[in-house]
Amino acid sequence: MSIRFKLLLSYAAMLVIPLVMMLITAMLLVVVFRGDLQSIKDQYGEGEGRFENHGIERLLKEIKRTTEIDPAALTDASYLAEIDGELQRNQSNLILRKGDEIVYAAASFPYPQLLKNLPAYEKPGYVKMSKSERIGKQLVEVVHADFNFEDGQKGSLFVVTAVSPFVTFARKFFPILFIALIVILILTHTLLTYFVSRSIIKPLNTLKAAMKRIEAGDLDSRVVPSGRDEIGELSAAFEQMRMKLKASIQTQLQYEENRKELISNISHDIRTPLTAIRGYVEGLGDGIADTEEKREKYIGIITTKAEEMDHLIDELFLYSKLDLNRVPFNFERVDLYAFIEDLSSELEFELGKQGIRYSADIRLKPHTELAIDRDKIKRVFVNIVDNSVKYMNKPDKQIGLKVLGTGEEVRIELSDNGRGIDPESLPHIFERFYRADPSRNSDTGGSGLGLAISKQIIDGHGGTIRASSLPDEGSCITIVLPIRTNKESDSV
Repeated sequence: MSIRFKLLLSYAAMLVIPLVMMLITAMLLVVVFRGDLQSIKDQYGEGEGRFENHGIERLLKEIKRTTEIDPAALTDASYLAEIDGELQRNQSNLILRKGDEIVYAAASFPYPQLLKNLPAYEKPGYVKMSKSERIGKQLVEVVHADFNFEDGQKGSLFVVTAVSPFVTFARKFFPILFIALIVILILTHTLLTYFVSRSIIKPLNTLKAAMKRIEAGDLDSRVVPSGRDEIGELSAAFEQMRMKLKASIQTQLQYEENRKELISNISHDIRTPLTAIRGYVEGLGDGIADTEEKREKYIGIITTKAEEMDHLIDELFLYSKLDLNRVPFNFERVDLYAFIEDLSSELEFELGKQGIRYSADIRLKPHTELAIDRDKIKRVFVNIVDNSVKYMNKPDKQIGLKVLGTGEEVRIELSDNGRGIDPESLPHIFERFYRADPSRNSDTGGSGLGLAISKQIIDGHGGTIRASSLPDEGSCITIVLPIRTNKESDSV
C-alpha cells in the first residue's frame, strides 16, 4: 500500500467518522429536546413551525383539543387563568379574542401594543405561527388559532412567546450552518490531505530521481533537504551517502590510476636492468668479453643489475603488504639513545665511503625507552638517506641528523644540502607512487615508494612525518614519535 493511499485513507476516516458522529449527536439532541424525529421535518419542512419548548407545544395541543371538543370551556375565566399561568412559566402569555373584542388577557401582559395588531380571523381550525418580530427590546413569536364559540361567534386564540435571539438565529440558519460546516470540513481535509501528501511525495520523488541518476552513473546532482522532518533527514543522509560514494569512486579511480602508473614505472625499471643483463649475457655468449678482466666486469654489472631488480621487487612487495595492512610490526622496548647511536655510526660509515660529510646532534637522555620495530625504523632512515643521496648535486655533500627528546615525544630531523624539492611537489612526496623527478634516470630514478613506505611505517608507530625544503639549498625530513613503552597491536 502506497504512502499516498495510506494518507488518503487515514484522512478520509478522519473526515467520515466526525461527520457520522455529528449526525448521530444532532439526532439525539433533537430526540432529547424535541421528543421525536418528526420535529425535524416539522421544523424545516412544509408544515407549520414549532416552538423550541416542548411544554408550550403540549399546552397548544391541549387548547386546540378544547376548542374542538368543548369550546364553552374557553369562557371559563378560571380555566383560562390556569392555562395562562402555565404558559407564563414558559415565558408565554395567552390572549383570547371573541369577534373583535379581547375577552381575556393577563393584567400583567407585557406587550400591550401587540393587542391592537393581532392577525384577523381566518377560518375555524386555522393554526399558524408567525415569524419572530421585535416588540421593544424583545423578540416574540405568536401562534394564531381560529375556532367558533358555541353561539357561532368567531373566536381567535393567541399564544405570545418571548424567544431568545440566539435560538431564533440557530433555528433559522441551522441548515445553512450545518451544510457550511460539512463543506468546510470536506474542503479543509481535502486541502490538508493534498498538501501533506504533496510534502511527502514530492521529496520522495526527488530522492527516487536522484537514485536513478546515481544508478546511471551521475554522482554530481545534489539532493537538497526539503525540510527538518524525517524525509528531510533522509534527504540529508542520502546527500551524505552520495558525497561519500562520489569520494570513494574518485579515490578508487585515483588508486587505479596510481596502480597503472606503478605498473608502467615498475615495468620500465625492471626492463632497464633486464635489457642490460640481456646485453651483457649476449656479450659473454658472443665472445665479446675475450679477456678475464672483461668477463669479470660483465659479470659484476650483471650482478649489480640483478640486485637492483631484487631491491625493486622487494620494495614493491613490502609496500603492497603495508597497503593491505598485512605486515606485522614486532614492537619491543628499546633504549632509543643506544639505538640512535648505533644507527648514526652505521650512517657515518656508509656515507663516508660515498664522500658525504655526516654530522649528528643527539640530545636524548640515556636509557630513554621507546616501543618500536627496530628493522622498520631502520628502513625509514635508509629510505630517507638514500633519497637524499640520489638528489645530492653539490660538490660538498652533507647530511645531518638531529634528535631531540622531550617528556612526551622524540623529534628526529634528517637534513641535506641537496637541490631541494620544488614547492609544488613538496605536499605530494609522501603520496603513493609519487616521484619529484618523473624521469626514470638510473641515478635518481626509482619506484617512488620509498617515502610512501616510510610514512606507513611511521603511521604504524603512531607518529608523524613531514618534509620542508628550500630549492637549491636542501631538504629536511622531520619525524615525531610519541614516547610509549608498549603497543596495543603488533600489526598495522
